[in-house]
Amino acid sequence: MSTHDIRSAKRPDPDQPMVEVANYVVDYKIDSHEAYDTARYMLLDSLATAMMAMKFPECVKHLGPLVPGAILPGGARVPGTHHELDPAQAAFAIGTQIRWLDFNDTWLAAEWGHPSDNLGAILAVADYLSRQAVREGGEPLTVRDVLGYAIKAHEIQGGYALLNSFNRVGQDHVILVRLASTAVAAAMLGGNKDQVVAAVSHSWIDNGALRT
Repeated sequence: MSTHDIRSAKRPDPDQPMVEVANYVVDYKIDSHEAYDTARYMLLDSLATAMMAMKFPECVKHLGPLVPGAILPGGARVPGTHHELDPAQAAFAIGTQIRWLDFNDTWLAAEWGHPSDNLGAILAVADYLSRQAVREGGEPLTVRDVLGYAIKAHEIQGGYALLNSFNRVGQDHVILVRLASTAVAAAMLGGNKDQVVAAVSHSWIDNGALRT
């Protein structure tokens, strides 16, 4: 943690790990063909598990707007449905689809987890930004763009999981999804390094869900 005089109103420097995450998300250029190939299979696998989950009414009932009728025409779409939602609610819905059967990819290290859970945020933000760009005469994101963001989210979540076990201290490992999704989504939305650092800081503020 940064050393800081709590009596001072001056904003302290951010902790170095948050700076490193922001530097990676904003600056790093992915040049690994293997990483892109792996990410492509991960995306296909995740969409397949999401579509299988559509056979379960208990899953489907969670996929619409939080308030009935609160749709967002031109917003982010939820695969396999007619829903157009704000990106945050669409991220929840897509994440629910992918994770419902617990069949999506697994990463085992000091901490375990399902890094493809980050696709909820990535796909929702990507679709929202792409549809907005097309309406304004611009170019949508490509699937390769999406795969690049997925690679970075996997690396962030996986890297933290290599050395940190949150379960051992009573917290659930999904805190790492929140970290990785926040960092990547902030960059997708045009955030600079300072803004990504601020977003990542907020992702840690409320601590994590308890491992109950």
